[in-house]
Amino acid sequence: MRNRSVTAPAVAGSARLRMGIARLLLAAVLFACLVGNALAQAPPAPRIGVVTMGPGDIFWERFGHDAIVVDDPTQPGPVSYNFGFFDLQEDGFAQRFAKGEMRYLLVALPLEEDLAYYREVGRGASLQWLDLEPAQARRLAADLAENAKPENARYRYDYYTDNCATRVRDALDRALDGRLRKQLEGRSSGDTYRSESLRLAAPAPLMWLGFDIAIGPFGDRALTRWEQGFLPRRLADDLRKVTRADGRPLVAAEVELLPQRQAAEPVEHAQPLWPWLLAGTTLALLALALGRRYPRTLAGLAGGFWLLCGLLGAVLALSWAFTEHRALWTNRNLLLMDPLCLLLLPGAWALLRGRMPSKRFRALLLAVAVLAALACLPLWLQAVPQRNGHWIALLLPLHLAFARLWSRPVRA
Repeated sequence: MRNRSVTAPAVAGSARLRMGIARLLLAAVLFACLVGNALAQAPPAPRIGVVTMGPGDIFWERFGHDAIVVDDPTQPGPVSYNFGFFDLQEDGFAQRFAKGEMRYLLVALPLEEDLAYYREVGRGASLQWLDLEPAQARRLAADLAENAKPENARYRYDYYTDNCATRVRDALDRALDGRLRKQLEGRSSGDTYRSESLRLAAPAPLMWLGFDIAIGPFGDRALTRWEQGFLPRRLADDLRKVTRADGRPLVAAEVELLPQRQAAEPVEHAQPLWPWLLAGTTLALLALALGRRYPRTLAGLAGGFWLLCGLLGAVLALSWAFTEHRALWTNRNLLLMDPLCLLLLPGAWALLRGRMPSKRFRALLLAVAVLAALACLPLWLQAVPQRNGHWIALLLPLHLAFARLWSRPVRA
């Protein structure tokens, strides 16, 4: 009897323990089923990629292009989110373009439809699939879909700081919680907005000339790799070097979608100073020789030179004063391509007719030469540089030669 009274509670306790364990196991199984069912019902995360297009022939295609690709398994096919659309027929487009207030927009369209134009004109395209976390991919896809709505699609475009490539870069950086910028901000290749612009514009001489004359000190600061992401190919190169938080590469795979049948992106070539200096010195010596023997002929040539300098200088001055083209502001080429040159045209006309130019003409001519010489002073500034030494070497000798010939009273 004593043994029975001792073992009965133990048996009952053991039964309760087994019952509790069974209930816990049942709850765990039910929980696992619920979680599995929820996961099964949740849509799979989309794949995210960046498609980079090669350069084209039209001047706005010289820098290449890119877009973000979202491949959602629940949708018929990959969608391209392209930040590079603008409407030439939009009211006020020309005025906004001139003032530096262009508006671009984001358009979402099937990837194959987006690639059709590039295939037609022979511009290459390559796709980089990114290894994002599912939550990051879903958030980026949702943000792009929201951004592409008509009420959100437009943005204020800037050639260097807010263009179709920087919009791709910034969207990726937000999805990566700032990791992209953190890895690129502290690195630099020494390239500048000017060097990159001239490199890509090199196949079109007039475009190259326009960039080199128009870009001011804004364009001569060494860029970080983050800033250099304004170029699609530079961004694609850097994405290959970016890593996730766990150390894995961000780019999981690369696929060539279209071959580049147009000319490939040009490489940079050093621009020596001596040909410009030789040309400027030669022209100045020829002007001095021509002025002594054929003053009227030289007066006509000088008038054309002053007209060109004056018009270019007026464009630079008006761009600085009245537009939002920051890359053109505080341009020191204004000292060489001086709007005051337009005021020398009556004197050129007087010399062309064999008459003595006025005292006002001689004073202005001397002032233009002195201002051109002042362009040398800030040439080696490191804080706010402008690399226009080649233009000084070409134009300053001519200004000095004309001043030497006509800044003093002489008979034509």
